[in-house]
Amino acid sequence: MRDGAVDQVTLCGLKESIYTQVVMMALAAKGVAFELKRDNPFEAGPSGPHPFARVPVLLHGEFAVYETAAISRYVDRAFEGTPLVPGDAVGLARMDQVIAIADSYAYWPMVRQAYAHGVVRKQAGIDWEKELVRDGLRAAEPVLSELDGMAREGEVLNGLRISLADCQLAPMVAAFAQLPKGRKMIAQFAALSCWLEWISCSRAFRQAIGKTV
Repeated sequence: MRDGAVDQVTLCGLKESIYTQVVMMALAAKGVAFELKRDNPFEAGPSGPHPFARVPVLLHGEFAVYETAAISRYVDRAFEGTPLVPGDAVGLARMDQVIAIADSYAYWPMVRQAYAHGVVRKQAGIDWEKELVRDGLRAAEPVLSELDGMAREGEVLNGLRISLADCQLAPMVAAFAQLPKGRKMIAQFAALSCWLEWISCSRAFRQAIGKTV
């Protein structure tokens, strides 16, 4: 644990932001008290602490770190509590693989297309594109299949203890599950469905996202 780990911890971001939720889950899993400082890079006005006008940013005393994966790894290393990383090379590789899959292949179709248009924009009465929802659903299926295989393998997403893989993936899958067709698609994958039920009941998920799936 770094010197000064008792310093104030502030997370700058939006509670509605998937990546802010990722860090909130990691903080909750480690039992770290923090202040959420609202920072909306889409609003006019002074920019937040992120040099590229994104969220989230973690402030720990005088130390600032941005990029979600870097923040969550810092949280695991800087604070006491149960480690959020596996203890062996295979488990670590799978964790890193899930995080990369979430960022590279899950986030865009599941969140930016299916969830953003089929749930957020639709409920807000903002123009939404059915074709983007369909594209997101179509692209999500092979991603869910691969994640289901990893859940069945059991190195991570195993329902035993939370890792950074769980923190990175859970907000994305939970958002996708708010779309009825997304939830129906998830239900086709037994291991992943069991994992989602388990993680959505965890203290870290409930504190970060506020409700079970």
